[in-house]
Amino acid sequence: MMTRFRHGDSGMIPIVVGLLVMGIYFEARSSAFLSVGNLTNLAIQASIFVILGMAEIWLLLLGEIDLSAGFTAGLGGAVAVILVDLQFHWPWYAAIGAALLVSVAIGALWGVLVIGLRLPSFIVTLAGQFGLQGALIWSVDSQGTGGTISVHETVLYNIVYGNLTPLFTWIFIVGTVVFMAFNMMRKNARRAAQELESQPMLIMAMKIGGMVVAGGVAGWVFNSNRGTFTKLNGMPYAILVVGAILAAYTFILNKTKAGRYIYAIGGNAEAARRAGIAVNRYRLLAFVMTGLTAGVAGLVYVSQLNGISDGIQGGTLVLYGVASAVIGGTSLFGGRGKMMHALIGGFVIATIYNGLALLQFGAAQQYIATALVLLAAVTIDSLARRGSTIVR
Repeated sequence: MMTRFRHGDSGMIPIVVGLLVMGIYFEARSSAFLSVGNLTNLAIQASIFVILGMAEIWLLLLGEIDLSAGFTAGLGGAVAVILVDLQFHWPWYAAIGAALLVSVAIGALWGVLVIGLRLPSFIVTLAGQFGLQGALIWSVDSQGTGGTISVHETVLYNIVYGNLTPLFTWIFIVGTVVFMAFNMMRKNARRAAQELESQPMLIMAMKIGGMVVAGGVAGWVFNSNRGTFTKLNGMPYAILVVGAILAAYTFILNKTKAGRYIYAIGGNAEAARRAGIAVNRYRLLAFVMTGLTAGVAGLVYVSQLNGISDGIQGGTLVLYGVASAVIGGTSLFGGRGKMMHALIGGFVIATIYNGLALLQFGAAQQYIATALVLLAAVTIDSLARRGSTIVR
């Protein structure tokens, strides 16, 4: 672990340990924290942060950022809610498709401005944040519903409040653990056959054992009855959405040419250009993927709120997305990061807010706690890079 830290990769172990420590602390202070109902709520709360974190990782890998992603999510969600309700009555699949197209178009627009005019992404997307906030307010207020529109369409509502059956919950969890374990062992065996650095079997067994335990706990939590008046169990569809995005994006970054090129550009754009990589094409792709992912986050967001309001905190949401990626281990300087980082970081932020809310702390303490965790993560990243420079 110390060797990896000196080479600029502190890993996720400190963050995972910190997450466990927070869980133990909150459970010691409030026995409701580890209840099955609260853990399921925590997973749903984290899903927004995780998806927005994955949206930001596409650009953070390039050393860029999108400060408008929170309002991209809000506007995309608003489009879906408006089209399925009120006077339009679109079918859910068409409304969701239109919402994602709007989000993709926004991401592409920022990419064209940044790449074509050579403007800093920070300024372009900051301006976009204000513009999209205005567009969101106008689109919601123009419906004449008093600034709030509720969701009355079943599919959109069930993204968060619908659940898999207990059987399919176990099938999904067991399948995921088996696939990840098999993939991990195959990758390690291939590296050993090529006489590259590989992990000892004891470490592999510990990792697989940890995944099995985590999967068992998740299955028990989701399939336990968390209803008060009626039976309620099964994995929420929002968790399935997060898992599908995580798997797809991890595959793209690790197994495709586009993913390898994005890492190369983030590490050294000029070297990538001289190697024949169409740098601007893949930079534009990253902006488009950020827009698409923010649109998915918007669909989960409106489902969780059961509607859309003209007063959503899009600026705060995007900061949580960036914080999720950075806390998990993605570098702000480009070239290093994984989609898994957003998953870990998103759960850290959700745990802070969920736990402090159970302890009846106010917003001030929640913001301060998040600030300290984010500052610690950035400090670790900076020290790791400094150590890497010294070693090299």
